[in-house]
Amino acid sequence: MGATSSPDYLIIGNVTRDNTPQGPILGGTSSYAAVTAHKLGARVGLVTRVGPDIPALDVLDGIEVVEYKSHDYSTTFENIYHDGVRTQKLLALSGPLTLEHVPLSWRESAIVHLAPIAQEFSPSLARHFQNSLIGATIQGWLRGRDAQQTVIYEAHPDLEGELPTIDILVMSLADVFGDRDLLVHFLTMAKIGVETLGPEGCLIYQDGQTTHVPVEPVAEVEPTGAGDIFAAAFFIEYGKTNNLLRAAQFANACASISVGRVGVQGTPSLAEVLQRMEEMYR
Repeated sequence: MGATSSPDYLIIGNVTRDNTPQGPILGGTSSYAAVTAHKLGARVGLVTRVGPDIPALDVLDGIEVVEYKSHDYSTTFENIYHDGVRTQKLLALSGPLTLEHVPLSWRESAIVHLAPIAQEFSPSLARHFQNSLIGATIQGWLRGRDAQQTVIYEAHPDLEGELPTIDILVMSLADVFGDRDLLVHFLTMAKIGVETLGPEGCLIYQDGQTTHVPVEPVAEVEPTGAGDIFAAAFFIEYGKTNNLLRAAQFANACASISVGRVGVQGTPSLAEVLQRMEEMYR
C-alpha cells in the first residue's frame, strides 16, 4: 500500500504468528499497539515484515500498513504458561527493518512507537525521529534464543548507548528475567521509564523519583499483549496531555480491560477506557 502523509501514531516492528492450542493468531507488540491506538482514535501507520504463513490481517482494518514480504516465514512464537509464568519459544524470524523501510512522508509522525519483537532493528533508529515523541517497548531488544528455540535474555549491543534518546520506555520485570537491578538501570537511562506491574498498576521513573499508580485487580483471562496495549495507551494519552499521572491511569484502565479478553481483538474502545478510568480513579 502506498503511504500517505504522516500518521498520528507510527509503529515500527514485525507482527507475529503466535501458535496457540486453538491455532495460529496474529500477535506481536506492533499488532496489539496498532489496534489499541486505532481504537483510541489515532490515525495509525504500521511498518512491518510478514511471511506467507501470517494469520489474516483483518484485525488491522483501518490501519495503514506498509508491509514488506519475507519469502520464508513470519516471526513465530509459542507462549506456554505454567502457574502464571510464561515460557516462550521463538520458532522463526521474518527479517530486519531499517529506516529505509519507513516512508519519507511518515518520518514526522507526532508519536513514534519503536516496537521490536526479536531484534529486527537497532535502537539507534530513534535518532531519526527528532521531532516526534519517541516511545519504546524494550522486550524485542532483549530477546535471543537458544538451541532449543527457547527465548533467552540477549540485549541488543546498541541498547545502552541509545536509551537516552528514548522519551518514554515501557517494560516489565519479566523482560529482564527477574533482574530488578537491570530493570531499574534501563528504566532510568531513558528520559521517562514506566514499569508495568500487572494487577498492581505501574511505576513511573523520572528525574530520580518513582511514582506508583495502582489499578483495581480484575479477573485475568489472557495476559499476552497487555503490556503492549498499556504502552500504546500511555504514549497516546501522554502525547495529548503531557501529564504522566493521567497517562498512567489511562493506560492502567486500558490494560485492565484487555486482560479479561483474548487476542488482539480484545483491545478496548476509547469509551470503554474512559468509563473504566472514571470507575477506578474518580
